[in-house]
Amino acid sequence: MKKRPIIGITGNYGEKGCELASGYYQSVLEAGGTPFVIPPYDNEESLLNTVLQLDGLVLSGGGDINPLLLGQEPIPELHSICPQRDEMELRLVKEAFNHQIPMLGICRGIQTLVAGLEGELYQDLNSQYKEASLIKHNQDLPREYASHSVNIEKDSLLNEVMGDETVAVNSFHHQAVKSPGPHLRISARAVDGVIEAVESNEFKSIIGVQWHPECFILRGDRSMMPLFDWLINEASSFKEAKRIHNRILTLDSHCDTPMFFNQGIHFDQRDPKILVDLHKMAEGRLDSTIMVAYLPQGNRDPESSLAATAKANRILTQIEEMVASNCTQVDIAYTPEDLYHLKDQGKRAIMLGVENGYAIGKDLTQVEHFRKRGVVYMTLCHNGDNDICDSARGNNEHGGVSHFGAQVISEMNRLGMMVDLSHASEKSFYDALEISKKPIVCSHSCARALCDHPRNLKDDQLKALSQRDGVAQLTCYHGFLHSEGEATILDMVEHLNHMVNVMGVEHVGIGTDFDGDGGVCGFASASEVINFTRRLLRERYSEDDLRLIWGGNFLRVMKEIQTYESK
Repeated sequence: MKKRPIIGITGNYGEKGCELASGYYQSVLEAGGTPFVIPPYDNEESLLNTVLQLDGLVLSGGGDINPLLLGQEPIPELHSICPQRDEMELRLVKEAFNHQIPMLGICRGIQTLVAGLEGELYQDLNSQYKEASLIKHNQDLPREYASHSVNIEKDSLLNEVMGDETVAVNSFHHQAVKSPGPHLRISARAVDGVIEAVESNEFKSIIGVQWHPECFILRGDRSMMPLFDWLINEASSFKEAKRIHNRILTLDSHCDTPMFFNQGIHFDQRDPKILVDLHKMAEGRLDSTIMVAYLPQGNRDPESSLAATAKANRILTQIEEMVASNCTQVDIAYTPEDLYHLKDQGKRAIMLGVENGYAIGKDLTQVEHFRKRGVVYMTLCHNGDNDICDSARGNNEHGGVSHFGAQVISEMNRLGMMVDLSHASEKSFYDALEISKKPIVCSHSCARALCDHPRNLKDDQLKALSQRDGVAQLTCYHGFLHSEGEATILDMVEHLNHMVNVMGVEHVGIGTDFDGDGGVCGFASASEVINFTRRLLRERYSEDDLRLIWGGNFLRVMKEIQTYESK
């Protein structure tokens, strides 16, 4: 029997405590979900434990929200508030948002949704709304009947769900949404302009409606069931993505969080300054990431080279110290086996990388030094030619890989360090393919056929890489995904599909470049990793495909190279 998704429904609060109108759970049951009533309480640990069990969330109706929690003073027209619910539900919204849980807000629920996500509310429409003459927003009709219409935006998710641009709804409110805030967009209005529905503008599964759709099913009217069907479908997708993430190992092959070490970041907290921390990794169900010691290309005189080597070592030490200070939750991994072992222990894992072979200067012995420090790959160059090879953003100094660079690649092969060709020129790419005795990787690159950037890989390069059993890791930097304007998670899906079509699913992966300008709408931090999995499930990728994409391919190459080292 297929397990139904668990849908939390926030309980109202009355004289006898928690209570819930039957329409909410009947609509969830009718749509195929398992309703789970969430009573008002203020225990944060229990709240988080509840969130982790949910596949979807319904924010139910009820009384007014305390204006003090919104940074306002109460006006005379304010009705009764429910302090038992307000603070808890605002925290619930934020946690559900961070954990990517599909949400449907109903009446007061849309207001809770907006308030919890930095929007603004009217305490009372009749005294505060000045845009136009108001229609009646608090009907005398029974709840199961519609009393006015709403106009739905043509390009909205709500329009897709309801299948119409005008819908008749019921209405029981005097508080309302004033501004949806930065994370939501308006998707429907009443004829007087009052906001009647909002939805995510970040490709999240979030809809809020000002009316009471759960009431219609009580008289057999199924006109509002598409909202609950949508929620159950989204919750089922989320449930499946969670199941897959529990079974597979997820690895992000390129992350630049160490660039923020000088800003006093807190890796053990949900730090707004960085896109990857322990909280965001847990929220997005990301098991592991490769943090790199990034070095911008500088002067290549002996003194500058020594300084570059020292800086790379200093950054690697800082990563190790950060991990050691959070050793109950995360550890350094040096091999694929370490990653799986740490996942079994319930820990996150960090691997070490070096971005830019400038770190070794002209000293070949530094390759062995960094390998012994645990570095699993080195990106041969960055934005500028170095002593190893020419960059995609360089001056073609060597005409590809230099003589010294050929020695570096051979030494990396010998020592079991992966050769990373992201940032390399096309000639350097092909030279390295010929020189290396083992497969190479591109830890964070996109498809040039879809975005003509010199950093991206042409189809012939992708084919050549796959023929040598290498891997190209899709990145989420907007400039490599889309030539004009801001890219989104949909562009990532398009690039991945293209790379799979050219190379096969056995040769692609994900290297986000988070905290190095990576991150796009819908896939903006480690907390949204699971959203990409959900997108790929929609594209009909299987669990086995996802296992390969989310690290299996990259780790296959790593294991082969590290095995070569041990011979």
